[in-house]
Amino acid sequence: MTFETEFHFTLPRGYVDDTGMLHREGIMRLANAADEILPLRDPRVQQNPSYLTIILLARVIVRLGSLPAVDTKIVEKLFTMDLAYLQDLYQRVNSMEAPVYRGICPHCGEEVEVPINFLEAGQ
Repeated sequence: MTFETEFHFTLPRGYVDDTGMLHREGIMRLANAADEILPLRDPRVQQNPSYLTIILLARVIVRLGSLPAVDTKIVEKLFTMDLAYLQDLYQRVNSMEAPVYRGICPHCGEEVEVPINFLEAGQ
């Protein structure tokens, strides 16, 4: 089993650059702590908290089509459908999967997986 840090995607609509070229294929990497913390200092985020999404995506999208780089200006120009797609992808790849305990049911003998919820443990 390998640990994935980059995720390929295809935008539903695609980004159209200044020459009219369409860019749909890309790669998003896993976010790190700096990706989530540093944009909070940005004046654009302090003036408009919704801008956090733009900066986050610009930091974690490592490739989009044949563009040399992805920055906030490019993310700002994405179609709404593509922005929503990327927000969903970001949430899915960066959310922690709930750990599970694997065991054998004492009644039927089948292997079972029981989710472990650390937030509710001990309550």
